[in-house]
Amino acid sequence: MFDLSSRTARFVFVAGLALIGFFLFAPIYWLVVSALKPNAELYRVVPTAFPETFTLQHFVTALTRGGLPVQLKNSLVNSTASALINTVLAVYAGCSFAKYRYAGRRGIMMVMLSAQMFPFGLLLISLYPMLAALGLIDTRLGLILSYIVFSLPVSIYMLYSYFSQIPSELIEAGRADGASELRILHTIVLPVSVPALVTVFLYAFMWSWNDLLYAMTIVVSESQRTIGPGLLLSYLNEVNSDWGAAMAASLVASLPVVVAFAFFQRQFVAGVTAGAVK
Repeated sequence: MFDLSSRTARFVFVAGLALIGFFLFAPIYWLVVSALKPNAELYRVVPTAFPETFTLQHFVTALTRGGLPVQLKNSLVNSTASALINTVLAVYAGCSFAKYRYAGRRGIMMVMLSAQMFPFGLLLISLYPMLAALGLIDTRLGLILSYIVFSLPVSIYMLYSYFSQIPSELIEAGRADGASELRILHTIVLPVSVPALVTVFLYAFMWSWNDLLYAMTIVVSESQRTIGPGLLLSYLNEVNSDWGAAMAASLVASLPVVVAFAFFQRQFVAGVTAGAVK
């Protein structure tokens, strides 16, 4: 535990917090002020820390050019679908690993977790031919399945850690009352696991929402394009760089994740820390 009784210790502690806060919030501040600056001020040689003239033209440009509304809809549908499927699969797998004993249980779990050892680009080399053979390139389903490949192992381990803390007496009581294994899971285990479920859902949702590599590789048509490739290809390229519209579009694209985390932050924190203390 830190000893903050001396003035020097308090000064160092506050200075450290201020430095960390600067690195965390300075990019967000620059994103906001850049979206509100006109181009004449945005491209000055010596940048201004605060807008001298406010404008909303960049937001108008972002919403009317570049297909931002369509990209937001695609990202929202893809991220929500992949997060839901990921959560459902992780529930059954995590409960199986935590509450049932069978041959090969630990080996199977270790094999699933080993997928996190490989770089995303390396696994894409194997995943792309599989999706192509199934005719899933440039489809919403193909992109959703590719997202699940990476979010599922971590989600399973998080739910495994949470389910391991649930008293086995609850499950035994359900069995004594004649409940089936699925009914025990759905009516006893899941109602007390809401924080962990919210954590897994938000984790998978944010991973999918922030993806760039897979969305650019698997999806090629503009009608299926998500927010990551949309921002890159619409505003920043070798011919033109519209930084103001890019900042405004990035700010709008960040709102869904910020709003979701604001509503579910208590459950998210509870789910993350649930397996830390026995």
